[in-house]
Amino acid sequence: MTKVKHAVSSRKRSKKVLKAVKGQRGARSKLLRTAKESLRKGLVLSYGDRKKKKSNFRSLWITRITAACKEEGLSYSKFIAGLKKARIELNRKMIADIAATDNRGFKKLVKKITV
Repeated sequence: MTKVKHAVSSRKRSKKVLKAVKGQRGARSKLLRTAKESLRKGLVLSYGDRKKKKSNFRSLWITRITAACKEEGLSYSKFIAGLKKARIELNRKMIADIAATDNRGFKKLVKKITV
């Protein structure tokens, strides 16, 4: 029986890992063991941060809406409650965009809520 050598597949795996961590500092981009650890950690963090990104954007939208509401002399919670009562179904992303770009449109929303 012939001897099987794994050099080609091992090198391929190693190059794949090292290519993925290219650009990191020091041993993280040069040595295989530390590169693997760094890659694993990076993948875990990127997964979690993709989830966190959604929360961060929601916070940003709420902050923008709050700022626009303060200009109109209204609190954020009363504004959202008014939207629900008036059955205006706009998500926070769209409201924040209206508040940031279209001042007149936001004033119309506030007027519909208060009337």
